[in-house]
Amino acid sequence: MTVSFRFIHAADLHLDSPFRGLAKAPDHVREALTESTFAALRQLTGAAIREQVDFIVLAGDLFDEADRSLRAQLMLVREWEKLEEHGIAVFIIHGNHDPLNGMRAALKLPSNVHVFGADQMEYKPAYRRSGELAAFIYGRSYGTRIMTENMAAQYQIQPEAPFHIALLHGNVDGDGSHDPYAPCTLDELIGGKGFDYWALGHIHHRRVLHTYPHVVYSGNTQGRNPRETGSKGCYIVDVSAARATELTFLPLDEVRWLEHSCSIEAVASEQELLQQLDMVIEQVLAEAEGRSVMLRLTLTGRGTLHQKLSDPVVVRTLLEQLQEGRPYASGEAWVLVHGLEANTGAELNWLELASEDSFAGELYRLSEKLADDEALWRDFAKDALGTIAGHAKLGRLMQGKWDELPKRWLEQAQELTVGTLRGNDRD
Repeated sequence: MTVSFRFIHAADLHLDSPFRGLAKAPDHVREALTESTFAALRQLTGAAIREQVDFIVLAGDLFDEADRSLRAQLMLVREWEKLEEHGIAVFIIHGNHDPLNGMRAALKLPSNVHVFGADQMEYKPAYRRSGELAAFIYGRSYGTRIMTENMAAQYQIQPEAPFHIALLHGNVDGDGSHDPYAPCTLDELIGGKGFDYWALGHIHHRRVLHTYPHVVYSGNTQGRNPRETGSKGCYIVDVSAARATELTFLPLDEVRWLEHSCSIEAVASEQELLQQLDMVIEQVLAEAEGRSVMLRLTLTGRGTLHQKLSDPVVVRTLLEQLQEGRPYASGEAWVLVHGLEANTGAELNWLELASEDSFAGELYRLSEKLADDEALWRDFAKDALGTIAGHAKLGRLMQGKWDELPKRWLEQAQELTVGTLRGNDRD
């Protein structure tokens, strides 16, 4: 008999994850980032109790390193003891960052916690807090950091279970942004194995790959660097007696990494640009749901400031101005602009350039011809880059790029040459 139940799917806690490159950040920023993974863990515990879930599944990488810190281990045990008091079970697999062969303290885990072993797939029953059988949980941990085996191949259900939840830490369909550990395909997971829900870990961006059966990455619980942008947290999963499955994302992050772009169009001076960026920062903070923000800003568009923004010293000075003197009171949310990039262009009338009898017009027409003819572009670039590609150091540094010849190189060259000529004409 199938009963309705609720569980939390989380993964990739990466407790005690280090934050590098922040030596010059204010003390309160460094402290918040250092504590952020632990804060997300406490938020997870609070959410499980508040939302009255029946159990939690954690799909690997609870720790950031195989030789996990004592502080992180003790923190986990304390949080699991709180869950035990409320009758909430926890089912765990370990991943590539925290394999079972890593060093760990001899701590006794609470009775509500089950850690799956590394030798083979195992299964355990999961119950509602009121005692009824809800599902079978299946899982297998990493024994060592490197796992190239297709672990999913050995997963199989026990027919007597009312609902089947598989825990897997791995790379589905070869996501190139993550290591190819425990590789498998989506077709393999949904193609007749009989599982109702694949609770995945390893990929840090949440995504639902398939529904019925559900194949779900919950993402990590706390962003740890500029590549891990947006809200981070867990999924609350409600399963009805009719086996209907509903996912609700719940943010847990303490500090949020975000990116925002700002156009320089109609901006006449550096002072005006700083005022506009300050307004963007205030808007980002207001929309961050009470969280602090690590913000990367990108300047876009075409305008009179382009020539000045082509100077890295100007951009660096603007960044320093954005970082300095922002008021902060203890306990309040804050924004730190950790990066500022200028991806702007000169004010140009492309239609006029196309017919203009000038050196700038000739350059523009050549670049457009190269953009339209792949073979011509490759021949031109090969000739232009021949000397650089043959250079001992530069050739190795750009190895592989010479054959790829990204089209953005042509776009950047067009902007640099034509934009600079036009800017000089106006000076």
